[in-house]
Amino acid sequence: MRNQLLPAVIQLAHEAGEAIMQVYHGNFAVRHKEDHSPVTEADLAAHRVIQAGLQRLTPELPQISEECELAPFSQRQQWQRYWLIDPLDGTREFVKRNDEFSVNIALIDQGRPILGVVYAPALGVGYYADGQAAYKQRDHHEAERIYARSLHLDHITVASSRSHPGKKIQAMLRNIGSRHGEPNIINMGSSLKICLVAEGRADVYPRLGLTSEWDTAAAQCVLECAGGRLVDRHGLPLQYNRKDTILNPEFFARGATVHDWNQYLE
Repeated sequence: MRNQLLPAVIQLAHEAGEAIMQVYHGNFAVRHKEDHSPVTEADLAAHRVIQAGLQRLTPELPQISEECELAPFSQRQQWQRYWLIDPLDGTREFVKRNDEFSVNIALIDQGRPILGVVYAPALGVGYYADGQAAYKQRDHHEAERIYARSLHLDHITVASSRSHPGKKIQAMLRNIGSRHGEPNIINMGSSLKICLVAEGRADVYPRLGLTSEWDTAAAQCVLECAGGRLVDRHGLPLQYNRKDTILNPEFFARGATVHDWNQYLE
């Protein structure tokens, strides 16, 4: 089922990306939701495209999207398989017009992402995974398989949030530097940071602040199929739809080497 669905989901992510870019190239208004996060017409346009497309593709499967009302947990906990969607991840980057935003679509089964598509329309690059392998594809080019890399402590590269750096992260970077030499830092927006680890350009992406489940699921699937892991502070893989809230714990997206990244935190 997963392999059969993947090409259609990739195409759907591209269609949502086209809807986003139509707004991106014009003038758009920004409003804020109750949690103070920004939302634009691009978020809503991409949501409509994905929602309708998945309904046609798998009418039997429910959906959770950032841009629709969340069903109560009493209902959601009955779902064994469902779609988890962030129609426009990185709205702050979208508003800043720095191109670092993505469409995230994941298929969740028994609390784990088993299919994931992350597409960055402004960059013309997509990442996807079918539960077995992970791939990167630039527009109009053949997809190439990607692999998370092994860790070398004398040359650490950290993916860091462009909009949410935080004091905890700064302290962690200082501690890494004092033990192993100054790390290389790649600043990036949206779930693309996780994909940097998946394709072997970074060793770790620490997220020591709040995220929601739709922010991570698709990229987690890509990372895990590339040989990396996305784990909480206890080293356990993130799971989905297991509690009333859809907020994630703090986590590390790491490469192919098991390493205790907690030791660098103050």
